Formats: sequence, C-alpha cells, structure tokens
Amino acid sequence: MIKPRILIVDDEPTSLELLEGYLSDKGFNVQCAKNGLECQEKINSFLPEIVILDVRLPDIDGLTILEALKKQEDSPYVIIITAFHDMSTTIKAIRLGAFEYIPKPIDVDELEKAIEKANELLKLKHKVSHISTITERDFQKNEIIGKTKKMNEIFKTIGILSTNRVNVLIEGETGTGKELVAKAIHFYSAYKDKPFVAINCSAIVENLLESELFGHEKGAFTGAISLKKGLFEIAEDGTVFLDEIGELPIELQAKLLRVLQEREFQHVGGSKTLKLNARIIAATNKDLVNLVKEGKFREDLYYRLSVATIKMPPLRERKEDIPLIVKYLIKKINTEIGIKIKHVEEKAMNRLIMYSWPGNIRELENVLTKAAIQTKGDTILDKTIDSLLNYNHELNSIKIDENYKKNSHVLESEKEKILKILNDVKWHYGKACEILGISRPTLTKKMKFYKIPFKPRH
Repeated sequence: MIKPRILIVDDEPTSLELLEGYLSDKGFNVQCAKNGLECQEKINSFLPEIVILDVRLPDIDGLTILEALKKQEDSPYVIIITAFHDMSTTIKAIRLGAFEYIPKPIDVDELEKAIEKANELLKLKHKVSHISTITERDFQKNEIIGKTKKMNEIFKTIGILSTNRVNVLIEGETGTGKELVAKAIHFYSAYKDKPFVAINCSAIVENLLESELFGHEKGAFTGAISLKKGLFEIAEDGTVFLDEIGELPIELQAKLLRVLQEREFQHVGGSKTLKLNARIIAATNKDLVNLVKEGKFREDLYYRLSVATIKMPPLRERKEDIPLIVKYLIKKINTEIGIKIKHVEEKAMNRLIMYSWPGNIRELENVLTKAAIQTKGDTILDKTIDSLLNYNHELNSIKIDENYKKNSHVLESEKEKILKILNDVKWHYGKACEILGISRPTLTKKMKFYKIPFKPRH
C-alpha cells in the first residue's frame, strides 16, 4: 500500500529532524521545509497529500499558509502543530480548515492517529467507486428534489396549480416538505412577487391565533395597544399558508369557513369588512377525514380547503431519491455553515438509503448537518453516519404504519433485496448487515416481519 506524501513545516531543526526520522521509519514519503517560502516551493514541487504545519514560522504565520492551502481545489490535509497553543488560535485554525490541531511537545501516537485518519480519506478519494461525489452545481434554495414517479406527478400538479387560484390541501407526515410545495405553487405563479405568509396553527396559543389571522383593532382585548394587520390582510394578492390546519380550534374553523365562503373578514374588535384576495394553501400531518368522522374537524371546511389535494410521500417510500436529496442537502449545509464536504462514503450512502427515516427529510438534514460538523476532511464516513442514526426509531419502524403496509411494492422490493444479499453472502448475517447498512437486531426484526426463515451459513 502506497503511503501518502507528507510535508513537515517547522523552523525548529531538532523537531524537524525527529519528525522526519520517525515518519520515514514508518514508511512515509517525507520532505521538510523550515519557513513559509520553502513550504510554498515544496507544495508546488512535492505535491504533498498531508502537511504538518507549525503556526510560528520566521517569515509568515502558519495560519496564513493554512488559509491559502484550503483555497486550492484539491488541498492537502493540514495538521497544525504549535508550542504556543491557546483557545483563539485553536478555534481560528479549525475554522480555517485544519484537519487536526496538536500542541507541542508532540504526542507521536496522537500525530500518527491523525495521519492515519487523513490517509483513510485519501484512500477513499482514490477509489471513486466507494464514494458519492457532491458536484459543484449552484445550490437553489427551496428546490424540491426527486425523480420517482410520485414526485414527478407532484411536480406536474404544482405546474397546474400555479396557473390558477384554487384552495390547496397538502397532506403528509412531518418533515416531508409540505411548505416547500406550497412555496413552489406560489413562486411559480403569476403572483410570485406578492407576499407568501405562513403560520403554524399549532404553534400559537388559541386566543392569539384569531388575531394573527384576521388582525385586531386597538383596544379589542387586553394587550391590544395598537391596530394590527392579520395575515389575510398582509398577504394581499399573494398566498396564506396554514400549516398544521388539523390543529385549528373548532371555533376558529367556523370563522375560517365563513372567510373562505364569503372571501371577506373583519379585524377582531372591528366592524369594517375587508376583502380576502389571497390564495389559501393548508397543510396537515393528520388524517383530516378521520378527524371529520371524530367530530374534531368540520366536514364543510375540509371540502373548502381540499379543492385540490397533494399527498407528500414519506421518505421511506421513495428511497431512490435519497442519494439526490443527500447531495442537495450537503450543498445546502456547505453554504449555510461554511464547510466544504465533497464526498459521502459508499457504505454511508447505503446506510442512509436503508434507514427508515421516521422524521423524513427534516431528520435526514439534521443527521447530515451533525455529520458534516463532525467530519474532518471533505468526506462523510460510514462510522460517522452510523453513530448518528436513531436505531430505536429504526426498530420501532419495523412495525410499519398502515400507509406503508398498503404500499406493497416497497415492501416486496426490500424483502427481495434482503433475500438477495443473504444468498450472496451465503447467509452470513454479519456481512449482510454491513452491506445493508443496518444493525443485527434490525435485520432480525426485518426477517421476522417478512417471514424470512433463519438458516445456518452454507
């Protein structure tokens, strides 16, 4: 196995000599530089893959070199070493992209571990088939990602709804992207320059929700010290997005129904009639039909809201989209927190695909954000992803909700995949778990659910 090229940059001859001897004895291809100028020359000629860089150099600050190196397209992994370590220097080095930060006197075991970690990432880079590369395409905020048949139908529906002003009800589990769909309908419409205003009906206390929607007059209630416009008024000719509409109190449901029927409303405590010009898009993670049957949601309001309906599929029903969504979210994370993740290890991607995602895309984004923050280098590794997934949820998900049970082709697809892999590895359960990206208890649960008999290895 070819060892990586290492450049050591240190102005202390003794330290330089000791590190060069130690790493050369370990089989690494090592060169040295004693100042910033010599460092730059060796960067250009030697093309190191790992740089061990001292902060205090006679001609230039090591952090300045680090900053310049990290701006290169395929920059080396930089391990910072210094005898003058403090909090601010450490933080600055990490912010600038240092792979590791090791104080002097150097703990050679700690240094060797850092080099080995960097070497693991270098090996992955050289094996393109083992990583998923994040291509440099401009990140489009609020883009909806998907290529499955279900998502293509949703895209078509958005196109149709953007040409009219009918009320829309978007249904789907928490975290499936219902608000993104509402925004897409609005921003692809002729009214895209008008306001898009959103309210979560479950996040505001009941006695203030009416004021938020309709507005209020000064003195309408205790604390109403001035006139306040409500969302229906603020939206003008734009869109009002009512998220979690299933949480709307029954008394307010009657008032909302009247607004939708008459296309007019009044401020709380007011008598002047105002026109509703905005489009209404509502969303829910609950089954409104069942709520209607239970008397918790007005049937007439349901029909008013659901002139057009979009059902957002959970992530577990469109696993083919997960690699695309992962790449999109990583570009988003790179933009938002200022890091440069470029790759995802193939095993990590497989693990993401096989996980059940009870929290859907919102949970996926949370996991990827945590993984990106924990990642040293530009590649998210499988062990990082494995440490972040909530396998308690995964075990619970084996019970599979009713909507998932109805989707028989998804179940059959997973069952066939498990059987194929078990046969490929000759029923070696440990290897099967590794390929599937799941734990042994999860595999056991899945086999019981799909009625796959346990067999001895053959």
